[in-house]
Amino acid sequence: MGRMTLALTLAGTVGLLHGCWEGPVACPAMAQVAGVSVAVSSGYSASVGKLHLKACQDGVCTEGDVALYPGSVSVDQGCTPEGVCSAKSSPDGTMRGFLELPALAESPLDATVSGTAPAGTALPSRTLTFTPKGGFPFGEQCQRVVTASLVLDETGLRQE
Repeated sequence: MGRMTLALTLAGTVGLLHGCWEGPVACPAMAQVAGVSVAVSSGYSASVGKLHLKACQDGVCTEGDVALYPGSVSVDQGCTPEGVCSAKSSPDGTMRGFLELPALAESPLDATVSGTAPAGTALPSRTLTFTPKGGFPFGEQCQRVVTASLVLDETGLRQE
């Protein structure tokens, strides 16, 4: 009887310990699109009609007009007693756009933004050299994601 108790105890212990070990974790099955995102601040967005972006990295330059879309923020709607939480999207007055690049690395990138006001007059050309940021938003077991984000306002261009 003692051996049977010992065997059952060991089997139960192994079963419990197995639940403590991390198993494989799934990574999102989505590809990252390389590019530079641009946010036009809410205080400056009414002054921008069209935007053009030139981005150069590691000797390769890409440029094009950037389609601008209204930006938004998430507004917390709270949680129910059952633990179901929600949020809604609310316009924040910004405008957002994206220029796709053939590749994006964690090396210096030269960005030049130009454009026109809604009336067609030229906006000041703004240039910034910055280094895109890399990280593991889905955990270190998943691929590294590199992002390049800029903010354009009345004072100039800066990294977001």
